[in-house]
Amino acid sequence: MKDLVFLQSENLNNDPFTTDEVIAEYSGNSRESVTRLIRKYQGDLEEFGTFGFEIRPMPSGQKAKVFHLNREQVTLLITYLDNTEPVRNFKKELVKQFYEMEKELMARRLERIKGKHIRCSMTDAIKEAGFSGHFYKHFTDLVYKKALGFNAKQLREAREANAKATPLDFLTTKEQAAVNQIEELVSSLIQLGRSYDEIRDILNVGIVLYQTTLKMPEMAH
Repeated sequence: MKDLVFLQSENLNNDPFTTDEVIAEYSGNSRESVTRLIRKYQGDLEEFGTFGFEIRPMPSGQKAKVFHLNREQVTLLITYLDNTEPVRNFKKELVKQFYEMEKELMARRLERIKGKHIRCSMTDAIKEAGFSGHFYKHFTDLVYKKALGFNAKQLREAREANAKATPLDFLTTKEQAAVNQIEELVSSLIQLGRSYDEIRDILNVGIVLYQTTLKMPEMAH
């Protein structure tokens, strides 16, 4: 089966969901019957959270509302479907994909928590060493470039994060671990009394720690 579970964006604080389209396709039901069930049991389903949705253009030129359902909502909804073999197979795969997605999100969140403490140590070291305010950005970009091969602005653009968002919320577990490792090194070098230029030269020796790949969003023509 293809992907059944999604995130709204790569932000680690988002919750995974599936859609009424996916439920219909893989349970062997029409989309109309699935959306009818959703509306019929909306009160039951909303006990487990508010519906998300998106508006998508249809081939006919009209627009359709596509429901987003979280793990609890879709689990309940499936109990209202006939217990056919396609429904059972779909449910097994859906449970597996929700588990894998949530496992990955938990790993990212734990690495992010670790990263917050490391980040605080680095910013404290910058402050205590007497660097002026603009060096926070300089050191941050230096860390990202050495850890991942891109600066903060490039990471935000590629992950479609707004200008005020921290790129750290949009990193994979391996990317966050690489950033953590470089920030720890920078903190140690600052505490040893090294200047920004000296630290930059030290970090510029060798390869990027974890060269990630970025796909920039397509620009509208």
